[in-house]
Amino acid sequence: MDSKGIGIQIANVFKKLGPNQALAGVSMNFEAGLMHGLIGPEGAGKTTLIRTLLKLLKQDQGTVTYFKDGQSVAFPEISPSIAYMPQQQSLYADLSIDEHLEFFREMYSIPQDVYESRRENLLQITRLKDFVDRPAGKLSGGMYKKLGLMCALLRSPQVIFLDEPTNGVDPISRREFWDLLYSLAGQNILIIIATAYLDEAERCARAHLIENGKLIAEGIPRELLQNEGVRSFDELFLRRAAP
Repeated sequence: MDSKGIGIQIANVFKKLGPNQALAGVSMNFEAGLMHGLIGPEGAGKTTLIRTLLKLLKQDQGTVTYFKDGQSVAFPEISPSIAYMPQQQSLYADLSIDEHLEFFREMYSIPQDVYESRRENLLQITRLKDFVDRPAGKLSGGMYKKLGLMCALLRSPQVIFLDEPTNGVDPISRREFWDLLYSLAGQNILIIIATAYLDEAERCARAHLIENGKLIAEGIPRELLQNEGVRSFDELFLRRAAP
């Protein structure tokens, strides 16, 4: 792995949660600077995999290796460069957008001049500038998701984990959220996004389809579809996930 930036490689990872084999020998390569999609239905193992990569869970077997500029590094060396947007957002309903940004500025110890520049940029690309005084509890689903992403991006991470960020939002908000992710292109950020929407696989640079804790297909989306001779990821998933 010789790309600049941060990359992650996992090999033969197993993880059991109670009686459930959440991960069953998963191996994947997350290349630096690309958007990777973890695609699969609820219960496929997406969240468990993300939490294992974040060291929130410890794998039962297998290895997780982190790279920085092509060199293997220990997780603590890159952890300050990682942002995580969980499926269930922990925003405060009574705090406004601006108050959330100020809260995370203090938590990340971002200098005021740096913060002002980042705040302005984030408000512009999310189109939330006219709503900075609105409490999080009164935001629409799409705006709420954008606020969560803004809080994650405030520290200018090199790696972003997004767990089901478009789940439960309307189609227009989904499109706007993806436009926001595309605006990060060219910044050499590794984005790992988990989603149950199969059509979103085509929006990623690399797609990793998982089911029952196992990797069933991966690669460049268009090439995957062409190689399988299918028109959509729905068809591909049904073919590969069939017993």
